[in-house]
Amino acid sequence: MSPQISNRGSKPMRWGFLVSVCLLMLFNGDASAFTAYVSNERSNTVSVIDTNKWEVIKTIKVGQRPRGIALTKDQKYVLVAVGDDDTIQMIDTGTNELAGTLPSGPDPELFIEDPDGKRLYVANEDDNTVTIIDIDRRVQIGDIQVGVEPEGMGISPDGKILVNTSETTNMAHFIDTATRKIVKSVLVDPRPRFAAFKQDGSELWVSSEVGGTVSIIDPAKHEVKQKIEFKISGMRPEPIQPVGINITRDGKTGFVALGPANHVAVVDGTTHQVTKYLLVGQRVWHMALTPDERYLMTTNGTSNDLSIIDVATLKVVNTIQVGQQPWGIAISEH
Repeated sequence: MSPQISNRGSKPMRWGFLVSVCLLMLFNGDASAFTAYVSNERSNTVSVIDTNKWEVIKTIKVGQRPRGIALTKDQKYVLVAVGDDDTIQMIDTGTNELAGTLPSGPDPELFIEDPDGKRLYVANEDDNTVTIIDIDRRVQIGDIQVGVEPEGMGISPDGKILVNTSETTNMAHFIDTATRKIVKSVLVDPRPRFAAFKQDGSELWVSSEVGGTVSIIDPAKHEVKQKIEFKISGMRPEPIQPVGINITRDGKTGFVALGPANHVAVVDGTTHQVTKYLLVGQRVWHMALTPDERYLMTTNGTSNDLSIIDVATLKVVNTIQVGQQPWGIAISEH
C-alpha cells in the first residue's frame, strides 16, 4: 500500500518530502546505469547499449567475425577478438571508436586478463596455442601449446593458474602462469566451451556443449567432483547444449546458457542442483551480469537479440534487438 500524505501538514513539508522522493528515485536510477557492449558475429559490429534506457545507442563497425569481448581492468578499452582478421581490436570507451589492435595467433576466440590487467591470454583456435600479450606495450610476449581447438579461458582469482579448454581434446588444461607450463589436464565431457572460477577460487565450472553437462572441478586436486546435468520438460536432450557460465560474486548462484534449448539454467552454487529454467531468445550463447548484479543479459544468436533477466525475481523483463548473430557481451562499470 502506498504511503499517504496527510493534508494537515504544511506545504513546505509536503514539497520537501516529494523532492526527497524524486531525488532518491533519480539516484537509484543512475546507480544501475552501465554500458554494455555486444559482439555481433555475422554483421561484424559491436552494439553499444545504455542499460538505464535498455537501448542501443551506437553500432561500431569492427573486423571480421567478432566473438570474444571484454573490458580491460581499467575500463579504458573494450577488447574484441575478430577471428577472421587474426587480431584483437581495441575500442576506446570514452569515444566508442576503434583505437588500436593487439597481436594474436590465428582465429582468436576467447581471452582473459590477469587480475592485474597487465597480460592478456588468448585462445587461438586454429593453431592450438594460447597467446600471451603485454597489454600496455601491445606486443606478444609468449605462447603456450595446448590441446586441439582451444576456446574457453579462465584464471584463478590470485592469477597463478590459467585454465584453457580444448574442444576436440575434451580437456581443461591447468597452466602455471609463472612457468607457462601445463601442470595438469583434466578430462571433461565432449566439446568443452567455457571455464569460470568462483570468486573465492574454490571451484572451476566447465561447460561441455556436446556432452550436455557442466563439470565442477576442484582446482587444488584437479579432480571433477560433480557434474551438473540438464533436463527440460518436453525437450529432447540434443538441443540442450551448455555454453556460457556466470556465477554471482558470493558463489551462491550460477547461470548456464543452454544454446539451442533457448533457456538459461539457474543453479544453486552450493548443491549444484538446477533450481529453475528461464525461457529466453533463440540460441542463447553467452551472458553477463551487470556490475551491481541486478540484471543478467544474454546474447541470443538466432533471434538477434538480448534477453534481460531480473536476478531477484528470475524473470525476463526486457528484450533488445541488436546486430546479426550476437555472440559475446561485456558490461562496463559506468
